[in-house]
Amino acid sequence: MSTPFPFTAVVGQDDLRLALLLNAVSPAVGGVLVRGEKGTAKSTAVRALSALLPEVAVVPGCRFSCAPAAPDPSCPDGPHEVGPGTTRPSRMVELPVGASEDRLVGALDIERALAEGVKAFEPGLLADAHRGILYVDEVNLLHDHLVDLLLDAAAMGASYVEREGVSVRHASKFLLVGTMNPEEGELRPQLLDRFGLTVEVAASREPDQRVEVVRRRLAYDDDPAGFSARWADEESAVRQRVVAARELLPSVRLGDGALRQIAATCAAFEVDGMRADIVMARTATALAAWAGRTDVLAEDVRQAALLALPHRRRRNPFDAPGLDEDKLDETLEEFSGSGDSGGSEDSGNDDEPDPDGPGGGGGQPPSSDGPQADGGSGAQPEAGDGGEPQPSGAGAGEQAAARASEPFRTKVLSVPGLGEGAAGRRSRARTEHGRTTGARRPQGALTKLHLAATVQAAAPHQRARGRSGRGLVVRRDDLRQATREGREGNLVLFVVDASGSMAARQRMSAVKGAVLSLLLDAYQRRDKVGLVTFRGSAAEVALPPTSSVDAAAARLETLPTGGRTPLAAGLLRAHEVLRVERLRDPARRALVVVVTDGRATGGPEPVALAGRAARLFAAEGLASVVVDCESGPVRLGLAGQLAGELGGTAVTLDELRADSIAGLVKDVQRRAA
Repeated sequence: MSTPFPFTAVVGQDDLRLALLLNAVSPAVGGVLVRGEKGTAKSTAVRALSALLPEVAVVPGCRFSCAPAAPDPSCPDGPHEVGPGTTRPSRMVELPVGASEDRLVGALDIERALAEGVKAFEPGLLADAHRGILYVDEVNLLHDHLVDLLLDAAAMGASYVEREGVSVRHASKFLLVGTMNPEEGELRPQLLDRFGLTVEVAASREPDQRVEVVRRRLAYDDDPAGFSARWADEESAVRQRVVAARELLPSVRLGDGALRQIAATCAAFEVDGMRADIVMARTATALAAWAGRTDVLAEDVRQAALLALPHRRRRNPFDAPGLDEDKLDETLEEFSGSGDSGGSEDSGNDDEPDPDGPGGGGGQPPSSDGPQADGGSGAQPEAGDGGEPQPSGAGAGEQAAARASEPFRTKVLSVPGLGEGAAGRRSRARTEHGRTTGARRPQGALTKLHLAATVQAAAPHQRARGRSGRGLVVRRDDLRQATREGREGNLVLFVVDASGSMAARQRMSAVKGAVLSLLLDAYQRRDKVGLVTFRGSAAEVALPPTSSVDAAAARLETLPTGGRTPLAAGLLRAHEVLRVERLRDPARRALVVVVTDGRATGGPEPVALAGRAARLFAAEGLASVVVDCESGPVRLGLAGQLAGELGGTAVTLDELRADSIAGLVKDVQRRAA
């Protein structure tokens, strides 16, 4: 077993370490979501936490970690008698992004259940994580059906496996910890709200701190055991402090004054529901216990708000998480002194200053100064042409970027046919979840039994198999796997005309609003998105295919306009992007959305070149839609002609709206080759 990097050796990252330690003190806080750029010690700190948790008492031989003092009465390995039990270290169970449903919830042997009438159950990761930590790296990339199972288990504290009338239930209470890079996409709101606390991490820009990070990492890589031994005393001190805080926690008093501050803060920031209030109360209580106090102070409420509220204030994926600290201070000041010692006048904080208390590093030894730093968090390079416009004729000068108009709900655009891509909510696909459409012989382990087809396959052989009783004699060859149809996520590649013909400020504002609306739709349908822009004399990939629609929105916001219209270059660049992406993810089908007025200018025979480029898409059967941005009393209909060359459909900006009365066919039609 590899030696983990010591928790106390992580340089800086005060908020991250504090949030993790508060959950170690009080698991009821509800877990931590760690957001940040790559290379900022997110996974390192989380994996190191398990070494600081107290040991867990379990029933000997129980695969579901039942507590010996109060065993689960419905435990599949039970019933258990109350007894002394044994102890083992707390577990940290990692859920891979690509895990199957059976790996998460456990596998039920359907063949034995049907033929022998026994519940042969193999526990999954939810059973392993009971009374421990369930860690999901890149949690924002987790498949939707696994997210649903996690939500159910987190809400009920139990995992259920239901298959063809056979049911197994076991307790599953765990501390959920997730890490993610926002550049790769955001979380579903339901899962986001399940995390008690959230922390934003970034790398330091101080050379001395970065040097210390590198020095410690190299020392650990050279001799993990020796490096860990040098931090053993600090690790032991924090472990003892966690135990002491857990023992003190029941004695901490959350006064009416602190409760009013919590309620007022949540109301002032307009968070949804009541979970934020409850999480803040538990976090403030844990902060007091961690600081060795029995009263919750205003500073505890403030720190709890900074950890528990930012991710609950987002209204759409383009909103940046965060909290207005001036507004927070004003709210706390307004409601301070109302009630008992939960207010800020309590003098207990002045008697014993606690450098390791709220915001003070969570028990970090004094030598660990400065944030951990392995990467960068500066602003992303802007999209567009990098400030170097390519003039190629009159009117080629670059114009300032127009602001997008208000987004709207769009009609559904989907890829025709039946795919087999990643689970999502856009186009029809064969999936593990959805409505049952048929049956087939299983390939590998049976996961979804088609009961009627299995009975039908076994029925003709009952006499030959010597059936004598009422039970059906079922053999392996009789089993049938259910085939199901659901929805998949697609790659939505936007090809946006940013030329001078689109440069009228009002017009480009409407175009950006339409693309922003389609991006919101792509977020809700779990798509990947990409952005190609063309203007002047060339096209560029403003954003390679990614799951981060907010990154696409940021590129769109700063998109400049001007110059001629190299439509052919834009289509050819998009075609190349799709070719490369097919090599990376061959199962994910693409939908190309061309946003243009259809004009093509610049270079020799621009219209003919654009037509030949468009016919490449039609020849390969790529689904496409052209959003016609032409306006004014006289219309040339060039976008419609382009759609015909692409083998797709043209829609106007008005027809794109879901509440439009225009008859827009939902599926993008493809012409016959």
